Amino acid sequence: MTSRDLTPLLPVAAAATSAVGRRSFSDWSYVLAFGAVGWPWLLRSLSGGGETARAALLERLDLPGEALPNLGSWKADAGFLHLIVDHIEAARPRLVIEFGVGGSTLVTARALQKYGGGRLISFDQHREFARSTAEWLRSYGLHAEIRDVPLVPSPGDWPGVWYDHGTIADPIDMLIIDGPPWTIHPYVRGAAEVLFPRLAAGGSILLDDGARPGERVIARRWRERWPAIEFELRKSGSKGTLVGRRATGAAMATTAEEG
Repeated sequence: MTSRDLTPLLPVAAAATSAVGRRSFSDWSYVLAFGAVGWPWLLRSLSGGGETARAALLERLDLPGEALPNLGSWKADAGFLHLIVDHIEAARPRLVIEFGVGGSTLVTARALQKYGGGRLISFDQHREFARSTAEWLRSYGLHAEIRDVPLVPSPGDWPGVWYDHGTIADPIDMLIIDGPPWTIHPYVRGAAEVLFPRLAAGGSILLDDGARPGERVIARRWRERWPAIEFELRKSGSKGTLVGRRATGAAMATTAEEG
């Protein structure tokens, strides 16, 4: 499997959970319930945002057509990728952290290269996928620090698993969340909040699939717990994006302990 290939409707979740044991009955129940509710959304996501939007993205980044041959299914769609470029062009981030590698890694690396540099560190649980993505970037003269890391039980009160990414000391200017797959648990990406205290003043968060039912629950919890971050659901593309921005000068206290 490489990020250039066509992919099925559902992501591969077995490898993601093998390191932490079998999922509980409760986790399976959530997956089945949210899958039943969200299947129309899953079908709409197959388009990847359309050929016109993909072509405009490639032209914007001065990339050839074969650079992003296939979008859609569980991959980032053109709407999400355009938002990534918008934020990089406007904010010129010094450090971008990404969870879940693929087409978004190539687009982010190219946008950073085009708009003044910046460091990209990307995490993924699939070793071969991470390696093939690194080769994909190199073929276009691009670079990212792609790290394959195991998934471990989620921190805090979030279900499922999260990346064993270690300590990130530098302030994060942009946080891109496109993994782990929802088939582990609909709320699995909520654990990304463990890095919110590292978000720089004015820094941004982009959560892919923001219109999905599970991500809407995540968004509600984040709004309650992180009052210093303003969250907005952008409906561009086929899957929606939850965009958060830390207000300049606001203290990054969390209210998670209160509820």
